[in-house]
Amino acid sequence: MDRFIFLTFDGLSRGAVYAAFALSLVLIWRAARIVNFAQGAMAVATAYAGYSVAGATGSYWLGFVVALAGGLLLGAGVERVVMRFVDHSSPLNGVVVALGLVLVIQAALGMIYGNEFLPAAAPFDRDAFVVGGIALLSRFDLFVGGAVLAVVALLVLLFTRTAIGLRMRAAAFAPDVSRLLGVNVGGMLTLGWALAAAVGSLAGMLVIPTELGLHPNAMDVVFVSAFTAAVVGGLDSAVGAVAGGVIVGLLLSYVSGYLGATVAPIAVLALLLVVLLGRPGGLFGRAKARAA
Repeated sequence: MDRFIFLTFDGLSRGAVYAAFALSLVLIWRAARIVNFAQGAMAVATAYAGYSVAGATGSYWLGFVVALAGGLLLGAGVERVVMRFVDHSSPLNGVVVALGLVLVIQAALGMIYGNEFLPAAAPFDRDAFVVGGIALLSRFDLFVGGAVLAVVALLVLLFTRTAIGLRMRAAAFAPDVSRLLGVNVGGMLTLGWALAAAVGSLAGMLVIPTELGLHPNAMDVVFVSAFTAAVVGGLDSAVGAVAGGVIVGLLLSYVSGYLGATVAPIAVLALLLVVLLGRPGGLFGRAKARAA
């Protein structure tokens, strides 16, 4: 029982990070109907910038802000300079360009910073609180969970309670009609990419301290788990991304704890296959959204 409790809290901690990254994929999908496979590489690029500033100034929080601001600028730049000129008549065109961006960004980071793992410190203690002899969550885990919940709440408010959020949704689902109604579709698309990249940067800053450290490929494995979380929850649902992240985090924790770490990636792919076959729109997906 003690092992099960420990694995549950470990899974919740992992799931919070996957949820944050899945949120960035949901934002891109809602804004542009594209799965951005370059999201992980973009997050690593901004994390390098953040930790470089933190190392130069001695302030983690200044680096944290720089990483998020860098995500906003990078996301807007990628949309304006690259994705806006992609032929979207076929969904594969955007995927191919995104994969090309991954190679370009990772190569550039390797040339600038090298391909060695660099240390990345966490802002809070990562030693878990022990209750009844069972290690639970650490201060850093609580920070991660609080940050993800705050982002979810802000995004839900943005898309359901503000005019900008409604314009972003309209621009994504019916761009031609939105233009006729006076919506700046191009601006809404850029904003969607910027917000998604900022959330991805947040995920990178949250997950990199728990892994080996900074590396051009640091987010590759995380991307697979986060993509599964987004699909499980539904690519149109911010709340679904969080639920999917928790599900994937718990699955990885239980499978790693009871069957071994080598089985965990297979379990994630099996979950993705089951969801795609049984409920392609995700647990929180809606038929109306999928038909748009």
